[in-house]
Amino acid sequence: EPTPLVAPWNGGSGFFPKDNKEGISPLAATECVRFRPYRHVIELAGRTLAALSLKEKPKKEQKSAFLNAVRNEAPDGLLRWMDAAVILSDEDPSYPPLLGTGGNDGRLDFTNNFMQRLGEVFDIQSGGPKPQARDLLDAALMGVPTAALVDGAIGQFSPGSAGGPNAASGFEGDARVNPWDFILMLEGAALFAASAARRLESGSAAVLSAPFTVHCRLGTEGASALTDESDARGEIWMPIWNAHFTLEEILALLSEGRAALGARPVRDGLDFARAVARLGVDRGISAFQRYGFVMRLGKAFLATPLSRVAVRRNPQADLIDELERREWLGRVQRLARDEKAPGAFRAAAARLDAALFALTQRSDRAAVENVLRHVGRIEAMCAGSPKLREALVPVPALSYEWVRRAHDGGAEFQIALALAGLSLPREREGGRPYVGMRQHLAPVVFHGTDWDKNDYLVCWGTGALTRNLAAVLHRRRLEAARMNAEGEMLRSRSGARIEDVQRFLAGETDDRRIAELLSGLACVELEDHFVAPEVQDFAMPLPAYAVLKPFFASESVLRALGWLPPDRSLRLPAQIPARLAADDVATALQLAWQRLRALGVKLPGRKPPCAAGIPGSRLLAALTIPLAFAETGRLLRWLDLTPEFDVSEEDLDQPA
Repeated sequence: EPTPLVAPWNGGSGFFPKDNKEGISPLAATECVRFRPYRHVIELAGRTLAALSLKEKPKKEQKSAFLNAVRNEAPDGLLRWMDAAVILSDEDPSYPPLLGTGGNDGRLDFTNNFMQRLGEVFDIQSGGPKPQARDLLDAALMGVPTAALVDGAIGQFSPGSAGGPNAASGFEGDARVNPWDFILMLEGAALFAASAARRLESGSAAVLSAPFTVHCRLGTEGASALTDESDARGEIWMPIWNAHFTLEEILALLSEGRAALGARPVRDGLDFARAVARLGVDRGISAFQRYGFVMRLGKAFLATPLSRVAVRRNPQADLIDELERREWLGRVQRLARDEKAPGAFRAAAARLDAALFALTQRSDRAAVENVLRHVGRIEAMCAGSPKLREALVPVPALSYEWVRRAHDGGAEFQIALALAGLSLPREREGGRPYVGMRQHLAPVVFHGTDWDKNDYLVCWGTGALTRNLAAVLHRRRLEAARMNAEGEMLRSRSGARIEDVQRFLAGETDDRRIAELLSGLACVELEDHFVAPEVQDFAMPLPAYAVLKPFFASESVLRALGWLPPDRSLRLPAQIPARLAADDVATALQLAWQRLRALGVKLPGRKPPCAAGIPGSRLLAALTIPLAFAETGRLLRWLDLTPEFDVSEEDLDQPA
């Protein structure tokens, strides 16, 4: 006994003079017991239309009154269908995307086609099955091949059956449909009853709440574009389970099919993926198949499969919660959907969405790092655009968990982390106790609570990493001199390994990855006690680098290691970075050599090491990278292991 599915509020539903009557007329006239409920519902709809003097589909202002009139007398089956197809709220009717716009897709009415399909497998007058009904049912349920398919429409639900080019052995094919597929599909769709729900963040307006249905977030899928979202009707996450369910259990599952993030309901596909990663397996669901109702083939909407999402607990996805502080993530997403926003920003926001979606599915370090890099890109865009800063707030301060879960032990990450940890102590001015690396990347006050109108500290640009690091060094030297803290201008809460710096000097690292990681890690609240991964074999530093590095180290570290006497200072002469920037490495080494000898450091021979083949700009950038405490000690011990010699007055007076 089929559920009596009708949609007299739609044109083409069979109730109006110009509609196709092939399906509705036999059902309206039958005396068969199987179809008696259907006949009663058709009569009910006809009486309601006549009572309201409607001879064509209700206009917009008439539709709510007509729907209420039908509901007042509708039996349970029709009520269930109406709740799945259309929902009444305080304003105009709303339509869950699963059933188009109230049980139709453009000019295709689902209920009229449902009645026609019934006539293809049943004798409407007797109620018995037609000869081909069993073969078609085997094909629908078991995938058995059959030649009895009919030429009929199926709408948005099965685009592959719509015919057209390459649909058959010739150039084109007709639409071929199994009537049982359409019948069982709509019977199942009637179980997805929607309801009107009031969400606190939406004010007093009633919004649609349908099982597993959310707003589209197509930017998270490579097969879709961000521009598709404006035309899409929404997306639905279809649950997949492996155990046997009774109909009552399925109804209970669908009635509870609304996910939440904390205290708020999910809004879109990204939110749903986060909820799945947080809640894990529930009620035996093993996965969700995600579909987007996307405009394709002109103005036709098709249920487009996007991805299959496994249901499992993924703690990595919990990190996304931190990006919602001060509504940062929400602001980024809203601005990305503004047509007036810069195209580069919209593209960056779409890539961030895709990275966040991947983070809900993956638990590897690369997924966390990818999000960090995209977050850093967006803050870098804000640094160069006052208009973006008006619309967005700085990235909220992120916890150290981002470092723990993203660090892969590689040179690029360790170098970026060392640079991100730069912190120059300063007198409190406006509540800012430090000049951190982040202040050189974007006009952000310390701790990232707001944009800083005084952006004189920003010196990072879109150029090469080596040039930007030279600019950072210059800016920190000026700031340190103003604060009388020149010996601490490169003090860092973290540090790289000599092996990492050696790879950087050799050009074996990815400079772009370092820069993007640095922008993201600068937003993290780093911890002072971070310990760099241990290195089994000590990497012998490049002699030219080893001679110059003490001038680029924190004096407090040099004293803590017992290398620099308390009454001595090893401040960096301005000529050394200037000579390196000018690619005059030999002169820079000569200056450093003379200073170290004056300090009494044991040096190998009377002449500085040769630096042939080392670009001065890259050597300067390498020297700007802070070393870990233990690595600095190893470097200094290496200097002290060289042969001892006496320093004469003549040597000290030797010009650089």
